[in-house]
Amino acid sequence: MKNAINWFEIPVKNFDRGKKFYSTILGVEISEMSHPQLTYGILPFDMNMENSGVGGAIVQGEGYEPSNKGSLIYLNGGDDLSKVLSKVEKAGGKIILPKTSIGQNGFMAHFLDTEGNKVALHSMK
Repeated sequence: MKNAINWFEIPVKNFDRGKKFYSTILGVEISEMSHPQLTYGILPFDMNMENSGVGGAIVQGEGYEPSNKGSLIYLNGGDDLSKVLSKVEKAGGKIILPKTSIGQNGFMAHFLDTEGNKVALHSMK
């Protein structure tokens, strides 16, 4: 097993609002994928799973409830998570743990997205 995680889903109540939030803070295009019961927005990732392509999506649908409790997903903060973190509140989110050193493992931060999910960022700088 190369990675403990191979896919994650971030629940959203309002798909367009969630898509705009994550597109804005990450500076990426979120691709919509058709699904018979859900509204799916795929975050960019290396789709070649043999190259450790860990991916994820924002999802709206029955049974998907945003939460600030439970599992915590760490998104890639790029070269320096300060760049992504600086966009969180402008995009409608709330920083709940500012950029914090975790020693030789880099830096982390936690925020609430526009949907009420607690999500984290990680970078080496």
